[in-house]
Amino acid sequence: MHPVVKLIAQRLALGLLLLWAASVLIFVGTEILPGDVAQNILGQSATPQALENLRAQLGLNEPPLTRYFSWFGGVLQGDLGTALSNGQDIATSMGKRLGNTLFLAFWAAVVAVPLAIVLGIIAVRYRNRWPDKVISTFTLATVSVPEFLLGYIAIFFLSVQVRWLPSLATIHDGMSLGEKLQVIALPVLVLVLTVLGHMMRMTRAAILNVMESAYVETAELKGLRPINIIARHALPNAIAPVVNVVMLNLAYLVVGVVVVEVVFVYPGMGQYLVDHVSKRDVPVVQACGLVFAAVYIGMNLIADVVSILANPRLRHPK
Repeated sequence: MHPVVKLIAQRLALGLLLLWAASVLIFVGTEILPGDVAQNILGQSATPQALENLRAQLGLNEPPLTRYFSWFGGVLQGDLGTALSNGQDIATSMGKRLGNTLFLAFWAAVVAVPLAIVLGIIAVRYRNRWPDKVISTFTLATVSVPEFLLGYIAIFFLSVQVRWLPSLATIHDGMSLGEKLQVIALPVLVLVLTVLGHMMRMTRAAILNVMESAYVETAELKGLRPINIIARHALPNAIAPVVNVVMLNLAYLVVGVVVVEVVFVYPGMGQYLVDHVSKRDVPVVQACGLVFAAVYIGMNLIADVVSILANPRLRHPK
């Protein structure tokens, strides 16, 4: 088997193993949560018989191992179960929410990824000079501020003071693309500021590492312009670590948007999860956790595969 195909197959197998381990951790984590699901649904005035009947109906009296395999078997067949709080199919409800979260993450990535790469190149070009220092200070400052605080600062200045953008990011099917983009402008801004620093710093570090190579010194001795050396020689050879950090941050944009969605009341996966955690709706929490784990593992898997393909020693083995 070709070494590249073998490595990719190993990464895929490891990804599936990690996803299965995540499903076990999610199930165990929800099992040890305090409280009684039946009591939460029926309320404190429920009779012992009613509670016992509901536990039997929900399968809560079954051994944990039986319930895990029943749940995981359903997941493998595309059945995420039914929400306890409203009786709705979880996969159907989650599909629309996941679409909204991906929509938000997509537009944040469209702004953040090219901006981070451009700022990283500028920082390298003017290394240790004022443009590098200004970019590094600004991005590190935005990374250091918690997301919820960035959100409230953005709402205060851009929604309350100057009234340029709406403070709530509620979208629905009847809105045009332009209306949706206007509504999600603030959460996109917060997400961009959250991931920009990490991606810019890693891009800068990866390019600087390549700039110390002998062939870059040769290019400098030939009299090539610094920006051409960075664009044509350093950046293509630093693509693997850059793709890695970009993928990790794209995973964060999907998985880590819970706080941003709650702050801006955005109807995505994070808001959906928080709503049902407060109701102790275990099937929804398990399904959301598994989807988040799958997205995170999938993005890391893509980053690994791109890194493998970008390695000339693997693409052209002797």
